[in-house]
Amino acid sequence: MPKAKNNVASRKRKRKILKQSKGYWGNRGNVFTVAKNAVEKGLVHAYRDRKSKKRIYRQLWITRINAAVRPHGLSYSKFISALDTKGVIINRKVLANLAVDNPDAFAELVKFSAN
Repeated sequence: MPKAKNNVASRKRKRKILKQSKGYWGNRGNVFTVAKNAVEKGLVHAYRDRKSKKRIYRQLWITRINAAVRPHGLSYSKFISALDTKGVIINRKVLANLAVDNPDAFAELVKFSAN
């Protein structure tokens, strides 16, 4: 029985991987076996980091809010707690943007929560 070949499909698979690895450094961009490993590893990092990006941004927002609240004599946790007791529903992303872009409005919010 003759050996079955499918050059069309195998070439398509290889071209797909090489297209994804375009721009990689050295042999990672043009040698199939090396490119395949590099692309697979890159896809793993992309999947993982889409999840971790959310955590990183939340940390950044909390740090910015804390830095903006400290001059007013509050800590981050006390500020968030005060907002909750007042019934103010603003997420951390918006609070961080207020603290950076519009410090006067943020100061008013801090005053409101402190009363």
